[in-house]
Amino acid sequence: MKKSDFNYILPDALIAQRPLQNRSASRLLCVDRSTGQCQDKHFVDLIGLIDANDIVVFNDTKVMAARLFGNKASGGKVEVLIERIQDDYRAIAHVKASKTPKPGSLISFEQGFQCEVLGRAGDLFQVRFLGDLGIAQILAQIGHIPLPPYIARQDDGADWERYQTVFAKQAGAVAAPTAGLHFDGGMMDKIAAKGASIAFVTLHVGSGTFQPVRTDDITQHIMHKEYFAVSAETVQAIQAARSRGGRVIAIGTTAVRALESASVSGQLQAGYGETDLFITPGYAFKSVDALLTNFHLPESTLLMLVSAFAGYQPIKEAYQHAIAQSYRFFSYGDAMFLADF
Repeated sequence: MKKSDFNYILPDALIAQRPLQNRSASRLLCVDRSTGQCQDKHFVDLIGLIDANDIVVFNDTKVMAARLFGNKASGGKVEVLIERIQDDYRAIAHVKASKTPKPGSLISFEQGFQCEVLGRAGDLFQVRFLGDLGIAQILAQIGHIPLPPYIARQDDGADWERYQTVFAKQAGAVAAPTAGLHFDGGMMDKIAAKGASIAFVTLHVGSGTFQPVRTDDITQHIMHKEYFAVSAETVQAIQAARSRGGRVIAIGTTAVRALESASVSGQLQAGYGETDLFITPGYAFKSVDALLTNFHLPESTLLMLVSAFAGYQPIKEAYQHAIAQSYRFFSYGDAMFLADF
């Protein structure tokens, strides 16, 4: 298939710029994978679609305050987005400046913090922070929440809470696992009250999730790498759910990528590492039976993943339906549930 097969026209007014007042107040579009039929529901209706035998799998990654604003020695403005922390002082980062910084260049931030550009790391840069405080401490003091490029505003205090899931635990992401943003403590309690199991995987969402597919032949696209971990405890819980006839319900495409990356042998196994798994139509899913997800960018790898899961034509029609019904799109937008009803 071609990249252009996954294009659609979205009015700017449907791109959610801020979250709703309550996490679980969003809408829910249910799409039957077998028939393509769409049903308009509310997010709280998801509880009625979960069975006691099911297991619901969340991504417990935590978004870092990974965006820093600084200046070069010349005074020119620089934006640094930490992509991956290597140790207490070194990181791989995006560096945006009027001119590409050279190795040895110093970038100064507020409160006197500085980092040195060590050199290129592919399309990114390796940087080293100077002084006594480690990167995590510096980000906690002066970092900004790295809102996606389609949110046309600076981050504010509300984003520190709302661009983070209530179950976030493992710091390392620079983008939120957005399907999880709809869940509050009450929703988590209701899942448990249904008798369904809850399990967690980790996939540190990188900024590559927003990277455009640059070739029209999607088989030529080079997928970005992200760290994932699936514990033995989660594998055992999934096996138990399957043995009692339950479904594996993945909350978000990142949970899907973690589970499927741990299933490349054909069977789900505990493990961790980097994954560049690129899921496109024709992919045979091994460990996921139902998927809750947000609406994704045109021509994106995430739209290709959900099209692989629910079928190209059903997803195309579901997106047309969502636009016609004025659903809210992207990170702070509404959700869709893909399953066999």
